[in-house]
Amino acid sequence: MSPARPRRSALYMPAGNPRAIEKARSLACDVVILDLEDSVAPEAKLAARDLAVAAIAQGGFGRRELVVRVNGLDTPWGEADLAVVSAGAVRPHAVLAPKVSTPADVAAYAARLPHGVDLWIMVETCASLFALDRLAASGGPLSALVVGSNDLVKEMRCQVDAERRPLQAALSLTVAAGRAFGLTVLDGVWNEIADLGGLEVQCRQGVEFGFDGKTLIHPDQIAAANQAFSPDPEEVAWAQIVVAAFKTAESAGKGVLRVEGRMVERLHLEQALRLLEIAGALEEA
Repeated sequence: MSPARPRRSALYMPAGNPRAIEKARSLACDVVILDLEDSVAPEAKLAARDLAVAAIAQGGFGRRELVVRVNGLDTPWGEADLAVVSAGAVRPHAVLAPKVSTPADVAAYAARLPHGVDLWIMVETCASLFALDRLAASGGPLSALVVGSNDLVKEMRCQVDAERRPLQAALSLTVAAGRAFGLTVLDGVWNEIADLGGLEVQCRQGVEFGFDGKTLIHPDQIAAANQAFSPDPEEVAWAQIVVAAFKTAESAGKGVLRVEGRMVERLHLEQALRLLEIAGALEEA
């Protein structure tokens, strides 16, 4: 399994906006997603692609992961997007594929990516919800599931508020599918930029559901996501206690320990080690 990496905040930035791309290099988000899809008008697609390629080559994103959301392979731009954005000597960490509904869709994107570039896929169609286990099991370069809540709401014709009751089954199943196959799972966006209270509600909900972080549409949303998805100091302290307990000579060969009056199993050790890895990465940032 690859090392745990903080992905608390993944900010979509329109690839056709040079000022936005430059600003992204100094923001506190963990992931920058240069978007060639929804945020770019059809007549601006080619120019946006060129700007994305230039941004990748220029670099300067520091510790931030750089991901490019391409247009779908069923559009006039998707094939060229995939061919170009990861063809240079400097490549993005991952490509995010939209409207993925079947394992065949995953395979089509994976086959077009060079070695070393991960594949992230959007979970944003009704059909994808009934194929989550097969999508997540695709293997290869697939490393993350990203909820596309706006498209799900559109397809389902449902109405949602900050609590997203109609989507909760979909959100939970997406997390479960990701966890079953060791994938990162990112929550969908909150559209109301000025309503930071609603954003905080969704971030708390995302943490409760088990997401690794949240996708965002505006820099003002970064702080709330980072705070919600950062390890709590008390959790870090407890994780350190759990790890230390399993290192003692008395714990050798034991699967269950009693630590400060609580039952602790080796599955809790795995959770503790991952949490400490995330906390350590954030301290180094």
